[in-house]
Amino acid sequence: MIKKVELADSHLVAQLALLLWPEHKIEDLEEELKGYITSKYASIFLCFDEEQTVGFAQCQLRQDYVEGTQTSPVGYLEGIYIKADYRKRGLAHRLLSACEEWAKLKGCSEFASDCELDNEDSLKFHLSTGFDEANRIICFNKKL
Repeated sequence: MIKKVELADSHLVAQLALLLWPEHKIEDLEEELKGYITSKYASIFLCFDEEQTVGFAQCQLRQDYVEGTQTSPVGYLEGIYIKADYRKRGLAHRLLSACEEWAKLKGCSEFASDCELDNEDSLKFHLSTGFDEANRIICFNKKL
């Protein structure tokens, strides 16, 4: 089952998000996710296997430039995660479809995403779900 997240679900989503982004603190993730949940420009979906939460997807509208797109706003997949024991069952595809439908309802005609250069699993997922690779970049920064 796929469900659009409500504010009461913020801790469930934060627990899953911590598995995707372990360098964060759960309290910080939960606070950030509450902002997405209450925004009209973002949405989060949970995936359940009976009563067990097994995955989530976070999407939003981007109005800034998005690599490879021609329109604005663009629906954007900010993060997607399925617990290891539940992978290869099509659940991530279903979460992605929920995000894409949400973006269409918000008036988007394009949907985009990204992944780290060395994340081969994410690259395979994106290509298998109809994304086209738009560009590869390496970002730099330095302290001043």
